[in-house]
Amino acid sequence: MHTLRNARGVTYLLVMLAVVLMGISVSVAAKQWKAVVQREREAELLARGIEIQTALAVYSAQQKKGRVGFSGEIYPLTLEELAKQPKPALRKAYKDPITGDDWAYVRDPTGRIKGVRSKSKAEPFKQKDFPPVVRHFDGLTSYNDWVFQHPNASTPQVPVAQPTAPAQPTAPAQPTPQAPGPPGLRTPPPGLSPPTPPFPSGTTGNPAAPPSQTPSAPGGPAIP
Repeated sequence: MHTLRNARGVTYLLVMLAVVLMGISVSVAAKQWKAVVQREREAELLARGIEIQTALAVYSAQQKKGRVGFSGEIYPLTLEELAKQPKPALRKAYKDPITGDDWAYVRDPTGRIKGVRSKSKAEPFKQKDFPPVVRHFDGLTSYNDWVFQHPNASTPQVPVAQPTAPAQPTAPAQPTPQAPGPPGLRTPPPGLSPPTPPFPSGTTGNPAAPPSQTPSAPGGPAIP
């Protein structure tokens, strides 16, 4: 009888251990499945958001076509407006893949939709290595921080060039006239000193020295 009770006790413990292990396995499997579903929805959120962001840019370009001197952006009042014919910029008005509900809209001062974001504040799995069009998502820790709009922080903004006044033509420099030099002398090239004028005929290198005397015949006056 005592042995039978011990056997029943061991069987009960084994059953309880099996139930606990099964519970842990189910819990782990549920978490893994939840993570798989979240990753799929996260990837869809990224794809749909980029598609809407691109559609906003296309829509604005279409609306501005033919408008002279207009440099701002033109946005739709609803997402359905992006999918309208004859030139739809979006295939359909998607819902938020994370919540399955409407997006949280980002609006401009006039109330038009310039972007969308998820209402979910859950932490995303992906937090780096985003596509270039949304590379500013790096480091963000909430789906609600993923703002898909046009223009956005990942789009380089080209400054509007300001018109400049035409340059005034510069008059060519006129050569400075030089005073004519004495006959027989050449004008020295720029940067050189003029040559020393030659001494008068019959003089020596010393201007103070009198002209030389030529002796005359004996008894006659000296011939200069």
